[in-house]
Order: sequence, then structure tokens, then C-alpha cells
Amino acid sequence: MTKLRMEEAAHSILARNDRGGYTVPTDRLYPFQWNWDSAFVAVGFATFNVDRAYRELERLIEGQWDDGMIPHIVFHAPSDTYFPGPDVWGTRHRIPTSGITQPPVFGMALRHVHEAAIANGMADAEARTRALFQAALRSHRWWLEARDPEGRGLVAILHPWESGSDNSPAWDEALARVPTTTTTVIRRKDTGHVDASMRPRDEDYQRFIHLVDVYRHCDWDPKRQWTNAPFKVADVQMTAILARATADLIHLAEVLGAEGDKAELAQMHRTLLDGLARRWRPSLSRFVSLDLISGNDIETPTQAGFIPLVAVTLDDAQRDAVMAEIERWLDGMVVGVPSAPRFSPAFEPKRYWRGPVWAVINWLIADGLRLNEAEDLARRIEQVTVHAVENAGFCEYFDPTTGEGLGGDTFSWTAAAYLVLGRRR
Repeated sequence: MTKLRMEEAAHSILARNDRGGYTVPTDRLYPFQWNWDSAFVAVGFATFNVDRAYRELERLIEGQWDDGMIPHIVFHAPSDTYFPGPDVWGTRHRIPTSGITQPPVFGMALRHVHEAAIANGMADAEARTRALFQAALRSHRWWLEARDPEGRGLVAILHPWESGSDNSPAWDEALARVPTTTTTVIRRKDTGHVDASMRPRDEDYQRFIHLVDVYRHCDWDPKRQWTNAPFKVADVQMTAILARATADLIHLAEVLGAEGDKAELAQMHRTLLDGLARRWRPSLSRFVSLDLISGNDIETPTQAGFIPLVAVTLDDAQRDAVMAEIERWLDGMVVGVPSAPRFSPAFEPKRYWRGPVWAVINWLIADGLRLNEAEDLARRIEQVTVHAVENAGFCEYFDPTTGEGLGGDTFSWTAAAYLVLGRRR
């Protein structure tokens, strides 16, 4: 299929998954609006329909809580094909939402959309950006207050689902401490849409729902959740995305003339960069998360160790080490970068977040490499990602050892990634 036909197919997938100003990741498997999915999708829309890109972010903000949190799911319309639904979350929000969040790609997306709008001469670009900027600023304040109350410069996740890398081997040890008992009857729907061998195991799912039960019993109060959390990890992937999004908001504050907001964001940015710098491990050639309950580094190798490149400026020795480590992960792979490397005992090339390649993760890693002047490696990762989509279709993720498309198909953020990365060739 030609590049033009592939772009048309990507546009068609976004149109098919549109539910009235917001996009579902894919039909049936994920029938609602997901937070970081929509942010990536907005950047994809910005390549051909800036008004619709703005609308994606505006619909997501309809679910923002009064305290600033942007939930990981907004249940705009009912569906019986996904568990857990709004009844399990019990958040009592004015629009039904989940009670946890996801990586704050929102600020990164807003800068992309604003710049596309200005380039296209969009008359109401500044007004729309200004409203969304304030929503993003409230979200970033929430992150520092609710998820770094002890001032480490690292924001914590209280549930693996918040990381976006739901089933990552990085969480195995911390998650093993979480009981499998639940007060919620578990009715998994995902394994009815996707082969169970590609999805989290039942035991993991029981622990996931136990955490939902705990936080629901805290009435979703951030302070009570922090105190009672059986799972609490200072995540370098989350912190890095927040730091990069903060840098993008600083740029927008300059454009909008919001000097007071710019100063506040600059302080946030310094705090986060300082926190990330302390998580670099020369012996591993990557960054590591911190288990806040055990106090131990999480040294399990996953893609999260490379995501700080989107935010930090490495010195020459660090850059050389990271590039060599990424090359080691790519060795022998048909498609890279795997979410866990082949040399890890936890590597499962077909199971959710335990080895497969994700187009949006490659997008972030490539952006981080380019920020750190590793242009050739960034371009290689982008090209292999584009080729994987062209060969296997717009799948949720890909087997790194074969290039096979896995998970859900006609996936929105894969279409968005193709539209963005395909133009970089």
C-alpha cells in the first residue's frame, strides 16, 4: 500500500473510532475515552484537522476533576463491553469517570495542536489554547500536590494502570504484595475480544481490582489514598512525561504572555528534572523507578528506563551509554524497541507490556533521542515503527521478534503515530 493510501487508512480509523468529538482507542475492547490515548490522537488529528484535534482535548477535559486530576477514562456514553465500568469506580463525578489517572501527555499534545493551528491560520487558536492551557496547569499542580507530597521531584503511581504500561514486569514485585481478594465481582471482558495469552493473567487482574476497591473505600481522596496505598511507585516514565509536558507548557506560557504561570511551571520543571537526574544508574545505562513502600530501586529492564530522554539533557557519557543499551535491546529484533528486552527473564513477546513494541512508546523514545542529538538512532526507530504498521496494520502493539500485529486492531493511537512518524522519513 502506498504512503498516501496508508495515510487515508489512518484517517479512516480515526473517523471510525470517533464517538462525537472524542475517539475511542478501538471499538468494543476500549469503548470509552482514554486519557493518554486521546492526547496522542489529538497530535495525529493535528496533521490534517486541527479543529478536531482541539475537540479531542476539549472532550477529555470535560472529565477533569475539580482538584485538577484528569482521569484515565471518561465514560461519555454507556457500554457493556468493558470492565471495570463506572459502577465499579463509584467516583460520583458529574460525568462518570475512573478514579485514577494516566501519563500527562496532554500538555505535550496541546503545544503540538496550538502550533498546527497557528501554522494553519486558525482564527480562534489562542482562545482555545488558553482554556486548555489552564486545564493542563491545574492538572500539573495536582500531580505535584497529590503524587509527590514529600517533595522528591518524582511523581508516584498508585495503580499499575496509571502508568499506561499496565502489565509491565517492573511492577511484579510491588504488585505481588497486593492481595488478590476483592469486594468487586470481576467480570473480565478483555479476554472475550483478545486472546488471553496476550492479556494480563487473572491473578494480576484480581490485584488490579483490589487496588480499585481500596481507593474507592477512600472516597478517592488523594491524601487518604496516599496513606492507604498498597502499591506506590515513583515512576520515571510518568515523571519524565510530566517534565516534558511542563516544558511544553512553559513554551505556551511565553506565547500566551502568562508570565506568572511561566514562573510557576519553571519551578515545577526544575523540581522534576532534579528528581529524574537522581534516578540515573550508570551500571544499567538507564533510569530506574523507585518502590516507595520497600524503598528499593526497580531495576527490572523495561522501556520506562528510556522515556526520561524526552525531558532530560544527557551528558556525552550518558548519551553514549543509552544509545549502546538501546542497540542491545534492538539486537535480533524484527521490530524494536521492545517494552522488555529479550535478555530479561520476564520477556514475553506477545503479552501486554511484557515485551511487545508500542508505536507511541517508540515515538517518545525517538523524540527523546532526537532531543539528545542521537538523530540517526531516532530515525531508525521511527522508520522501523512505520514499516511495522505498513506490514502488519494499525494494531495495538507488535511482536518484536516477528513483527506480527497483536492486541486490538484498527487502533487509534497507532494510526496517529503513523501520521506523525510517517512524515519524518
